[in-house]
Amino acid sequence: MSMEKATFGAGCFWGVEAALAALPGVVATAVGYEGGSLDRPTYKDVCTDRTGHAEVVELDFDPERISYEQLLDDFFSLHDPTTFNRQGPDWGTQYRSIIFFHSPEQERQARAKIDQLTAEGRFKPKRIVTLVEPAQTFWRAEEYHQRYLQKRGLASCHI
Repeated sequence: MSMEKATFGAGCFWGVEAALAALPGVVATAVGYEGGSLDRPTYKDVCTDRTGHAEVVELDFDPERISYEQLLDDFFSLHDPTTFNRQGPDWGTQYRSIIFFHSPEQERQARAKIDQLTAEGRFKPKRIVTLVEPAQTFWRAEEYHQRYLQKRGLASCHI
């Protein structure tokens, strides 16, 4: 079985992780921080909105069971990609909509998906502000954040 990695930021990582972990073909998830300047950031650091990190979900998936395009469709259905540095009541750069790509093909597919959704007018009159950037160092969040909703018997949160 050949596994691939995908990394998405769509606001608070708790609900995003729960939704992505439930998809057939997603075999592992972890929440963490990516895209910032501080090594080994903590949740407290990231919440200052000064490290540049986004809250992200990194996942391993089996491309024979779920395509990257399907993951992109789910990513865009899980949050509002038209709000800049905000999801619902959560605001700050750590809540930005972002796709960290792990290969040139993932970058191509992510940009093509944004172009497709824009052409379809799915989010009109707003425009998609989702960033597409190369994967950087993924810093795993503290253990209490991993599978946060599942540990509390919850299926979703406010996002």
